[in-house]
Amino acid sequence: MPNTGPSNMFNKWWLMILTRNGIGTHFRRLLSVHGEQLEWCLANSENSACVAPVLLLLSLVHRSWIQTLDSRVTSHVGQWQERPQKFCRGLGSVLYPATISLEQSHVSGKLWGGRFVGAVDPIMEKFNSSITYDRHLWEVDVQGSKAYSRGLEKAGLLTKVEMDQILHGLDKVAEEWAQGTFKLNPNDEDIHTANERRLKELIGETAGKLHTGRSRNDQVPPAPPPPTLQPELSSGCACVHVSGRVCQEPWSLRIPCPCSGAIAGNPLGVDRELLQAELNFGAISINSMDATSERDFVAEFLFWASLCMTHLSRMAEDLILYGTKEFSFVQLSDAYSTGSSLMPQKKNPDSLELIRSKAGRVFGRCAGLLMTLKGLPSTYNKDLQEDKEAVFEVSDTMSAVLQVATGVISTLQIHPENMARALSPDMLATDLAYYLVRKGMPFRQAHEASGKAVFLAETKGVTLNQLSLQELQTISHLFSGDVSRVWDYGHSVEQYAALGGTARSSVDWQIGQVRALLRAQQA
Repeated sequence: MPNTGPSNMFNKWWLMILTRNGIGTHFRRLLSVHGEQLEWCLANSENSACVAPVLLLLSLVHRSWIQTLDSRVTSHVGQWQERPQKFCRGLGSVLYPATISLEQSHVSGKLWGGRFVGAVDPIMEKFNSSITYDRHLWEVDVQGSKAYSRGLEKAGLLTKVEMDQILHGLDKVAEEWAQGTFKLNPNDEDIHTANERRLKELIGETAGKLHTGRSRNDQVPPAPPPPTLQPELSSGCACVHVSGRVCQEPWSLRIPCPCSGAIAGNPLGVDRELLQAELNFGAISINSMDATSERDFVAEFLFWASLCMTHLSRMAEDLILYGTKEFSFVQLSDAYSTGSSLMPQKKNPDSLELIRSKAGRVFGRCAGLLMTLKGLPSTYNKDLQEDKEAVFEVSDTMSAVLQVATGVISTLQIHPENMARALSPDMLATDLAYYLVRKGMPFRQAHEASGKAVFLAETKGVTLNQLSLQELQTISHLFSGDVSRVWDYGHSVEQYAALGGTARSSVDWQIGQVRALLRAQQA
């Protein structure tokens, strides 16, 4: 009886994709398979032996985009028109040998190859690999492996001689990475595989003991500390934003997860407190399932970076605006500017525009990781491979942005004379209200009186400070001769003497606070 269950529906669904759209068109053109034969396969889709090779054909189509089809495959295509099932078997034998001995059953070079009987598809191999970006972890991976080997020796799982062999081999691995002579192998799907493979080449089978009771899930690097911020203050403006998060130690990876295994922990008596001391962690994770799957430290780093980029982007926007001809408060150094290929007069603030634009990239990485984390079940899932690419890209972006921002600020030319020319008496309308408050008037009434003074000046076509004392007294009898001090811009600034204000004494205090924070970070 024909199979009408879910698998048959799945087979038909795949065959519909292959035959009914652009993929099917390309598929038929590439392999010279006529539509009527595919229709035959669709009509006989109960036969899974036929469906499987058709799906393999799709795999061949994908492979053809990255390499030339093996001539042996094309030699089988002609068989399809005569006997489709024979063709299916023939094609299958090209891709996967029909007989595989137990000696051949493992996937060569993989840490997990024993259970598998077929080679990994080249496309899947590339899709699964993370070595292109987690190679940056070579140093901390070696450091973790050294600590773990000492833990194995203490637990009696390695002899002293074997531990020394491993430590010496790991030193050689680290030396090759540091000198740029480490050669990656196509089977190195991640940094852990690469280092263990090289260690085995150097010291032999003893290297295989290093992974005793260990999973790649619990080989996690220390969280990178946030780049140190060094704000520059000009005499023209005191505008500093220091995030308290920079001065905290929130990174949850201060609590290590080595020796948590894949899920349940380590059953072989490895001393986790020894690993804690070796790796200089502050505490030990209390749950192995959480330790291998939580990425709070990554999320916190990406959030910190996003928050930092928010402030840097706003700073960049301020400087772009203040550098325009309409303001001319600041002038960007040529070292951090570019020109126009069409308009000779242009000086583009590309450094600031790029700082502003990089914020979107960092935000995207942060949001992307949170989207990945929100749908995962407990313990480690391969989805978490995305964390390293996010961390490395954001770390590189932040490093570049902070260096450029430091260069921009340190070479920025301030034009206080242009700032002074931009001052206008109507900016002091609030000060006029404060004047009346100091005379005993409630602020709401003072606010209304100041507004009436602004309206009176506009009606007369004069500036606010050009109103006579008599004209001001028509609004409130509290105005007297000392109102002239309100029109002093310096006095206006100095009245904001509370901590955090714009008075010179307050700005000096702020600078001292920032310098103290920086000294604490550098200690």
